[in-house]
Amino acid sequence: MSLANVKALTFDTGGTILDWHSGIKGALAETGARHGIEKDWVHIANEFRRRSLGKMINLGEREPPAYNIDDAHRMALESLVEEHGLDAFIEDERRAICYDTVHNLQCWPDFPATLPKLREKFLCASFTILSFRIIMDTARRNGLDWDAVFSCEAIGKYKILPEAYNAVARFLQLQPGEICMVACHNFDLDAAKGCGFRTAFVKRPDEWGPEGPPDRDPNPIHDIVTDSFPDMARQLGVAV
Repeated sequence: MSLANVKALTFDTGGTILDWHSGIKGALAETGARHGIEKDWVHIANEFRRRSLGKMINLGEREPPAYNIDDAHRMALESLVEEHGLDAFIEDERRAICYDTVHNLQCWPDFPATLPKLREKFLCASFTILSFRIIMDTARRNGLDWDAVFSCEAIGKYKILPEAYNAVARFLQLQPGEICMVACHNFDLDAAKGCGFRTAFVKRPDEWGPEGPPDRDPNPIHDIVTDSFPDMARQLGVAV
């Protein structure tokens, strides 16, 4: 089946669209500076992300989810506060880091201008483990206009469970092969591919800051591998 059959693009949003590392690291460093605290904020920001993801992947597999990603962010931050001696961070500052900052993350610069072009040819939807409210707030913050938002929060089954991908195909009223999942993470794309989706890997070398991304090498099974959204658009026959 060729990419000519693709009618919809579903986008991982945290990491692929949003620069979480710069936002979280900056919020941690700014808060630390107010208290005269200096830590390895790069490492702590990445641990915040790892722990949050660890609480979300496959959530709902055995029982209905009891929390969403906003709750996971708070749980991750509280564990890091305890481990790194950050008790000086007051309640308002903790909420600012794990809620206000996340809900106001900036997009990678190559996406906002490309999305309207892609929407001229494809249905374009955020398909994410992030909460509905994060997607709404970051869309307003960055001027994004999605055709739809599919949060695993509503599906009750989180990536990389196949039920999440199958539900999105059902909501779009399309066959999985008519949908291309777009992400910078092999684990997400591999799961989508296993459900019959086409897949596009967009490299995000700075997603984890100086540490570098876990997925340095895209899985060769992906239909598109690209360094940028404008190039992905061109490979899909969209002029940018």
